[in-house]
Amino acid sequence: MSMSSTFSSYTGLSRPRQGRVIAGVCAGLADRFGISRTTMRVIFVASCLLPGPQVLLYLALWLLMPQR
Repeated sequence: MSMSSTFSSYTGLSRPRQGRVIAGVCAGLADRFGISRTTMRVIFVASCLLPGPQVLLYLALWLLMPQR
């Protein structure tokens, strides 16, 4: 069993093939947590105004979250 299929089945996270803006990370997180995709994108952009590794976290999720 590959790591990506284990990660997907354990957390329920996956990036959609449609309805994504860049990589689908915000869309996948929004679907997982049951909020609108626009709200998740606004939260992400607002969080980028704060200090921290938000962009690195986004890139890591882009690599780890499998596509649907």
